[in-house]
Amino acid sequence: MVNALPAAALGAVAAWHIGPAATWLPGVRAVLWPGLDGRGDPSHVALTFDDGPDPDSTPEFLRALDALSVRATFFVLGSRLARRPALGRLIAAEGHELAVHGWRHDRPWCPRPLRDARDLARTADLVADAAGRRPLWYRPAYGILTGGRWSAARAAGLRTVLWSAWGRDWTAEATARSVHAEVTRTLRGGGTVLLHDSDVVSAPGAWRAALGALPGLVAECRSRGLEVGPLRDHEVIE
Repeated sequence: MVNALPAAALGAVAAWHIGPAATWLPGVRAVLWPGLDGRGDPSHVALTFDDGPDPDSTPEFLRALDALSVRATFFVLGSRLARRPALGRLIAAEGHELAVHGWRHDRPWCPRPLRDARDLARTADLVADAAGRRPLWYRPAYGILTGGRWSAARAAGLRTVLWSAWGRDWTAEATARSVHAEVTRTLRGGGTVLLHDSDVVSAPGAWRAALGALPGLVAECRSRGLEVGPLRDHEVIE
């Protein structure tokens, strides 16, 4: 019995840590946690970008979005924003929303709740400095939630949101056409779209596929009578 207690405790810790990762499954998430799936106003589509800011690619997205008269939400990495705070300020100055993607883009296989809390808090502080307001949203790296990440987000006053459509724009094979096809395959009014404005953890140059797909994706949404904008305007389901 004495030996069973540590094993039971270890099992409880493991379940607390990795259990929330089940939310990564799109079908499960859409049914059980529509808010986490990024479901919102059915007349609106939330456009989001991960992994920046990147001095080589993010400005290209800002120019394209400005030409399309669209604003979006940028989930930034704290370690990258710390090196490029002026780029973060530019994103906000152009009317886009800054949100938290964590300090670094790592996989959370080992429980590190104290580091999670510290990293999310300091990233949120950097985002607040760049945007002039506290961020509202958190999206974990790889979309993998853990007990530590979820608790850290709540402690930082952040709401966790993933996505309901993505472009698979991180691979070397991705093209503007493939990104467009993949997003529109599952795109619905009230959905949240995930793309990437940086190739920091993607195939080199993969961001160009997302950039090339933007005009067609926005046109597709507008042809369906859907407005495209940031998460702050999306009325995400509670």
